[in-house]
Amino acid sequence: MKHAEQVTFGGSALDRAGEIRSDPKALTEARQHPDARAILFWRGKVLISPERPSQLVRLPMDHVILNEAEADPILLGRENGGPRFAFDLSPWLPEGLDEASLGAFLDPSEQRHPALPDTMGFYELRRVMTWLSPRDAELAATGKAIIGWHDIHGFCAVCGVASDITHGGWQRTCPACNASHFPRTDPVVIMLITHGNSVLMGRSPGWPEGMYSLLAGFVEPGETLEAAVRREVFEEAGVPVGPVSYLASQPWPFPASLMFGCQGEALDDKITIDPVEIEDALWVSREDMMDVFAGNHPKLLPARKGAIAHFLLENWLADTLD
Repeated sequence: MKHAEQVTFGGSALDRAGEIRSDPKALTEARQHPDARAILFWRGKVLISPERPSQLVRLPMDHVILNEAEADPILLGRENGGPRFAFDLSPWLPEGLDEASLGAFLDPSEQRHPALPDTMGFYELRRVMTWLSPRDAELAATGKAIIGWHDIHGFCAVCGVASDITHGGWQRTCPACNASHFPRTDPVVIMLITHGNSVLMGRSPGWPEGMYSLLAGFVEPGETLEAAVRREVFEEAGVPVGPVSYLASQPWPFPASLMFGCQGEALDDKITIDPVEIEDALWVSREDMMDVFAGNHPKLLPARKGAIAHFLLENWLADTLD
């Protein structure tokens, strides 16, 4: 697919500086580099300047707020030779925090730290992902994903002892049994399944009313992407799928997936949903989908802008899937 890397979170060609992760001296020098900058996260939210064009905030490494950060910083990579580090500020408790507003399907709350200007705030990444440049989006997705991995992998999976952050944040090492643990990424297939002039759409329980998207599911051990596409579509909607082809991928740090966008041809248009898997599924014609994207459909909302589902549907409508 010619436009594959134009998907959100992809295509910025970030220099990830992988060659210095295992070199403590080089990591120390990177933190002391005059052009090194800190990128902040708080409970999975990223610090940005929201005024359009919005920007990911890059703070100097000696900023006082970094004293409140949890654990060691994570080396994200370099920009024009300047190292970029992710810091987790989750221990900070904002005054008057409404815990109930956090973690919603689309969290609209914003948190502002007293040590920073009012023009900066912590925002839920799904809400602002399309506000950011490709480079800012890639840095934000990378930092969010790896900090999230550390949050739930603090103990050795072999012996249970608390493990240490090593290799610039890209590894955890057990001090007891010396086992090494690496960031996890879960492969997920998301499918543009067509039958004639229509595309198969589904919805999960709890989604906003009218919101439908492409079917998706995790790839199982020992399974190819093509097999996963056919299995997931049949399990969720009872639709058999023939030829399958790969289109594009998208890192999806909610919490740690890599979405493989695929195209498949349905062999039948009869739908039999599994209510345990999805709430509903339906076929949407190209003409109706154009109305959905234009905001003129009476019942359906478009897939979330910035998600690969929206990207694939947009290219399907434009005949640019090749």
